[in-house]
Amino acid sequence: MKLLVFCLFAVCCCSLANSTSNRILQRKKLQEILKQLKDVRQSLQMQQNDQMLNTPENIGDCCSLSALECFRANLQVKFNMTNKKHIKFYRSLNNTITVQGLDFCNSPNGKSTCPDCLSHPKKNANEFFNGLMTLIQRGITRLNSMN
Repeated sequence: MKLLVFCLFAVCCCSLANSTSNRILQRKKLQEILKQLKDVRQSLQMQQNDQMLNTPENIGDCCSLSALECFRANLQVKFNMTNKKHIKFYRSLNNTITVQGLDFCNSPNGKSTCPDCLSHPKKNANEFFNGLMTLIQRGITRLNSMN
């Protein structure tokens, strides 16, 4: 009986530690993306500051991944992502750890109400990057509050 209780305790501790380490990994990944975004933003804005991009705003919890997809699609289509830093940044946005860190939705069917990327208002590059930065910072804040 003692062995069974000990085994159950060990399993609980491992799952709790795994959950915490996943959140730490997600937070570090989002912080890395934030640093990359600051570098990439300057060079991309200098290239094409007059670009008008569909920019998600007032993003609900269940629409954070939809918004991320919209930001990624705009980056890929509107900007020439051939520079090494740009490619690394784009890949970081596609990383599963990033997606997990930005998945705020607790409802299984909440994603169906998210607006399509093309329905978001078009804004200049500066506002576009501010919106992406806000989404990433929101993910970091959420992960910090879970500890």
